[in-house]
Amino acid sequence: MSEYSAPLRDMQFVLNELGYLNQVTKLPGCEDLGADLVDAILSEAGKFAQGVLSPLNVIGDRQGARWHDGEVTTTPGWQAAYEQFVEGGWNALSCHPQFGGQGLPRLVSALVEEMWNGANVSFGLCPMLTRGAIEAIELCGSAYLKETYLAKMISGQWTGTMNLTEPQAGSDLAAVRSRAEPQGDGTYRVFGQKIFITYGEHDLTDNIVHLVLARVPGAPEGVKGISLFVVPKFLVQPDGSLGARNDVRCASLEHKLGIHGSPTAVLAFGDNQGALGWLVGEENRGLEYMFIMMNAARFSVGIEGVGLSERAYQRALAYARERIQGTEAGAKHRDKVAIISHPDVRRMLLSMKARTEALRAIACEVAAAMDCAERHPDPAHRQASQAFVDLMIPVVKGCSTESAVDIASLGVQIHGGMGYIEETGAAQHLRDARITTIYEGTTGIQASDLVGRKIARDGGQAIGLVMGHMRQDIERLASSTDPVLMRIARALADAVSALDAAVAYTVSNFKDNAPQVLAGAVPLLELFGTVAGGWLMARSALVADRQLKAGTTEQDFYRAKLLTARFYTEHLLPRAEGLARIVVEGGDAVQDMDISLF
Repeated sequence: MSEYSAPLRDMQFVLNELGYLNQVTKLPGCEDLGADLVDAILSEAGKFAQGVLSPLNVIGDRQGARWHDGEVTTTPGWQAAYEQFVEGGWNALSCHPQFGGQGLPRLVSALVEEMWNGANVSFGLCPMLTRGAIEAIELCGSAYLKETYLAKMISGQWTGTMNLTEPQAGSDLAAVRSRAEPQGDGTYRVFGQKIFITYGEHDLTDNIVHLVLARVPGAPEGVKGISLFVVPKFLVQPDGSLGARNDVRCASLEHKLGIHGSPTAVLAFGDNQGALGWLVGEENRGLEYMFIMMNAARFSVGIEGVGLSERAYQRALAYARERIQGTEAGAKHRDKVAIISHPDVRRMLLSMKARTEALRAIACEVAAAMDCAERHPDPAHRQASQAFVDLMIPVVKGCSTESAVDIASLGVQIHGGMGYIEETGAAQHLRDARITTIYEGTTGIQASDLVGRKIARDGGQAIGLVMGHMRQDIERLASSTDPVLMRIARALADAVSALDAAVAYTVSNFKDNAPQVLAGAVPLLELFGTVAGGWLMARSALVADRQLKAGTTEQDFYRAKLLTARFYTEHLLPRAEGLARIVVEGGDAVQDMDISLF
């Protein structure tokens, strides 16, 4: 069974030749981050992903985390790997230097994160949740919370969690019932039950810092009455040492379709006197603060999709090269050949490859904008970058994860009957990927956010600016005399026009007929992601064409880039017009179907 191998050359291409690293190194605090240093970071991360995390992926799936009497034991090898992870400084990569972080831009850490998820997504979930908790405390926590928790969370000595949903609530956080009773000394006693808590209990660290949504007495009903609390597994003494066990207990672990190495806990708070907690920020603003974690987590879940897509592609490619079956169509000889020689297998592999490369480029486009939104000296530029990030987060999360399921399914298909057999490993990627479309808000929630908050609310201005950038690149492509680039330009122009029509329909109709528009929200999300991927693949084609004509020594690499972009144009971009038609014309069929008729 093959191990994961970090796609370093493609990452270098996206960083250096699509220009994202150049953008980021001009920002304050990033001036010394040259290509050589970034290459060294990615190379070392790739070694850790391949040599340490990837070999644990199968045993994590087959054995998983174990629960016994409230305690959780992770998969054999997990503890040693996590110790190496912390010793290598990987947890602190993009965290603020004030509390021990390395302060690297999100652009770099996103690609490192992709490697963790490609090699072992169950392992990668732990630092992902910790980083979200860190960001919430950094931005909204008191001086006490920052001084008490951040240094050890950033180093990885302690981990963090997000405690949102409850059995009766699901994605409807307005239904949260957990309560927090003030003690008069600045602390609260928290009572309630939380479900689906990733790494809510484990044996990797001495302490776990839970961020918990709960209601204080007299809080308003609904989402406006939710507060956010830090509730540690162990209380922290004034000198920083650990004290008594807090009143929080792991009642059980969920039995899941995939990600078996990641313990998903049911947590009970306050079986006795109540779990001691500290308010983050102000009362009744917890959901606002939690969305700091949520947006970071949604981007990271999108990165999970990219990593899983890459891994499924690598496994399918290795199998297609090794598996001898059938004769080659059109060949004069009747020798048996590897299945990669068969046209339909090549088509599936190209679909996996093209979509993965497009998703990686979109993620890097957004990560670079995140860095600009945080670091750029011009407030107007920061504001514009943040508007782009807000627009694109649902796309990164929704499209990357939905694509990961499709790509992993193609991987099973390429394996044929052996793909349905667990020993090949292809099925694990499909099972692991399936949760990503649900994590941190389902695809429908992402699509509704995109349509209502990100497109209709501003009258389509933010997405209009993005389409303007797309049209500028179409002009660059169209000015070429190369027939492939001209064909890409025409296809991308048609796709952008389809997106424009869908956006115009959404803006015109959302206020008066939101249900009908929302019936096409997921198709619009897919449409936007497909066109955005085509846009960045077109830019890749421009770079590859220029390199080939300049006589590069990497002829095969750039030919593959150009052909992959061409495949995306001819096989994936044509979907745009059909998706736009669904958005504009498909809502009636959904709304006209009365509930009683199901």
